[in-house]
Amino acid sequence: MGKSIVYFTKEITPEKLIEIYEKLGVTLKGNIGIKVSTGEAGSKGYLKSELIKPLVDKLNGTIVECNTAYPGERNNVKDHLKVAEEHGFTKMGKGIEILDEKGDFKIPVNGGKHLKFDRIGKGFEHYDSFINLAHGKGHAMGGFGANLKNQSIGFASRKGKAYIHSCGKTSSPKLCWILKYEQVDFIESMAEAAKAVSDYVESTNRQIVYITVANDISLDCDCDAHQGDPVIKDIGIFASLDPVANDQAFLDAIWKTHEEGTKSIEERIDTRCGRHITEYAEELGLGSTDYELIEF
Repeated sequence: MGKSIVYFTKEITPEKLIEIYEKLGVTLKGNIGIKVSTGEAGSKGYLKSELIKPLVDKLNGTIVECNTAYPGERNNVKDHLKVAEEHGFTKMGKGIEILDEKGDFKIPVNGGKHLKFDRIGKGFEHYDSFINLAHGKGHAMGGFGANLKNQSIGFASRKGKAYIHSCGKTSSPKLCWILKYEQVDFIESMAEAAKAVSDYVESTNRQIVYITVANDISLDCDCDAHQGDPVIKDIGIFASLDPVANDQAFLDAIWKTHEEGTKSIEERIDTRCGRHITEYAEELGLGSTDYELIEF
């Protein structure tokens, strides 16, 4: 697999977000879903409406999310929508849809070691195209979160999230947290689920593009109600047609920072085997870790 193109800008503005999307040279068709993390109640690093609303409005897109498997304010539709409204996600484009509100369906996992299938929200079928619009940051379980996590855990239903977190052992949100698993198996399960979504998009003639906004980079995820402050400065925005390359570019950018908090986020990522996700996703054929960075 040859080098993938990753576009990058240091400027994190609504105008640059639109511009980097346009750099991809893809005209998304039909009904467009924009997959973000709405952020747990109490978190502060989620992508802010003032940044993404102009792009969402321009595309007349719909914010799409799925409920969480963990106990919290977003594990049911009613409370999830309340948090989403508080965080500004309901008043842009066509509004918001919780994809697993009416259940889920299984899609195949090809070539995986851990998952036999993936479970994504039924509402996925309402859309012809997607922007995987991720917030790049650390993560307590995955080491970091960007496009691959947003595609795997993000598109998965509650039961799908449980299935990924348990490395294919259970679809029960209650049981998945008490079952033991190897950390590397969890990282690989996320990659397998991300590949399953990509394969399903391709097999159904849909489209998907990838953007990561690397700002407010804390050690913990937007799913953490007690998310801490950023540990390094904002990096910029990355965009690609290849989620593996886009995540790799984000990781490489972290390792190129030399700030007081750089070591802490590197340790967070490596103690969770986080960098393995791009290696394994490449092995699965999802994309390439070899990329050309085009800065503008």
